[in-house]
Amino acid sequence: MKSRAWMWMTVVYLFAALAMPVWTAAQDNPSPDNHHRHHQYRLIDIGTFGGPTSYNFSENAQPMNSRGIVTGQADTSIPDPNYPNFNPLVLVSPDPFLQHAFSWSHGVLVDLGALPGQNSSVSDWINGSGVVAGASTTGSIDPFTGWPAAEAVIWKNGRIIGLGDLGGHESIALVVNDREEAGGFADNTIPDPFSLFGFPTQTRAFVWTRGVMRDIGTLGGPDAAGGDISNYGMVGISYTNSTPNPTTGIPTVDPFLWKNGEMIDLGTLGGNLGNPEWINNRGQVVGRSNLAGDLIAHPFLWDDGVLKDLGTLGGDNGVTFFINEAGAAVGETDLAGNAAHHAFLWKRGVMSDLGTVGGDPCSNGTHINAQEQIIGTSTNCHGVVLHTFLWENGEMVDLNSLVSPPSDAKLVDPSYINDRGQITGNAILPNGDEHAVVLIPEGDCDSDCEGRIAASQNNAVPTQNAATRKQGSESPLSPAERFRSQMRQRYHLSGQPAAPRD
Repeated sequence: MKSRAWMWMTVVYLFAALAMPVWTAAQDNPSPDNHHRHHQYRLIDIGTFGGPTSYNFSENAQPMNSRGIVTGQADTSIPDPNYPNFNPLVLVSPDPFLQHAFSWSHGVLVDLGALPGQNSSVSDWINGSGVVAGASTTGSIDPFTGWPAAEAVIWKNGRIIGLGDLGGHESIALVVNDREEAGGFADNTIPDPFSLFGFPTQTRAFVWTRGVMRDIGTLGGPDAAGGDISNYGMVGISYTNSTPNPTTGIPTVDPFLWKNGEMIDLGTLGGNLGNPEWINNRGQVVGRSNLAGDLIAHPFLWDDGVLKDLGTLGGDNGVTFFINEAGAAVGETDLAGNAAHHAFLWKRGVMSDLGTVGGDPCSNGTHINAQEQIIGTSTNCHGVVLHTFLWENGEMVDLNSLVSPPSDAKLVDPSYINDRGQITGNAILPNGDEHAVVLIPEGDCDSDCEGRIAASQNNAVPTQNAATRKQGSESPLSPAERFRSQMRQRYHLSGQPAAPRD
């Protein structure tokens, strides 16, 4: 997820600066009939290293940078000696093959490798220059969990660098910014009955820079974990005390911002649980927070010391997943009655309902770029993705209908969209295997493409159903979101909305 010569960065940024106005102008240029012209995409299958599966992650992840370099995880053809035992920080589920982190650029898939031995690795974050953050198993077994132990790593200039640990047997680098500050969490050796990840010892947030891993402390309780990062700072969650709350069963969890060596408590909206989802380079933080009583949670924006409740579209719960550099944010909230939830765009103090594709009942908005193109999923409200979408210029369109020529690989999980309009995500092949893919914009839709768009809007035929994915499989979550999901399940946290992609 990172690293190249500064010369190449300068060339890329200069080219982008020259090209962007033309691209933006083309987007805003309506067709002669005064209707917005849609843009078609070429779908590229990233492939694997010999096994059946590859994917990249969506929630709390940055699997693609502004240059279009993609990172993720792919099966090799090498049997995993630990199978079916696995480390959930490194693998989504038990896999008979070793999985390795990858980088992909301009049609070339590179195996980033793992620490020495027969080990698996994972990555879900790449910075602007191509440095990748993740973790690798080490070849030893964690005596506390029984999992294959894992160590935080970054990949830079084709080399894997182990970041170490905080005395325990588990660490993972979830993020890395353009200053090559990596962050994540690790366990130590201090007993802790409230460990965020269910370890027998404390879980602590770390920042690694210039070869040194540093425990950055907590907000007063025993545990903390880093989650997302920008060039402004890193955000995460921390206990504020060691006293369990009657509503959540654990100590109070507040979101924090770590900047210039200081951990800043961002507070909550009145409840005992809050977590950040994203931070932009201006230091604006979005996420979700329980309200007083811990029965419902609302999306929030923290900006310059002020925590703002963004409200909902009429229902109880919501979450903000992402905010761009201009301060436009996306997420999903319940509608009145709480029977359905819709993707939203929050901009200049106004929350707008983005709707769904065709007649789908629910939707989730996950990422937004500088051009206010939004990607997400349109669902049945119960975990089945009916369509993936691109929202732009006031219209939500089935992403698969924009693929030209049409592909047998059906996108089921859009992971990220960069400011060039390039999209990465995961697709299901006709044989049921899942592969990471990239969608490259290639001009205006032709008549066939426009016909597919019209058909998808008028006849909402699902692009995936329960039989499309392999039985028991789900959309892959990033290590950060897997961590948070397991924490919610472990402690039965009340007031937390269901995980994304409902």
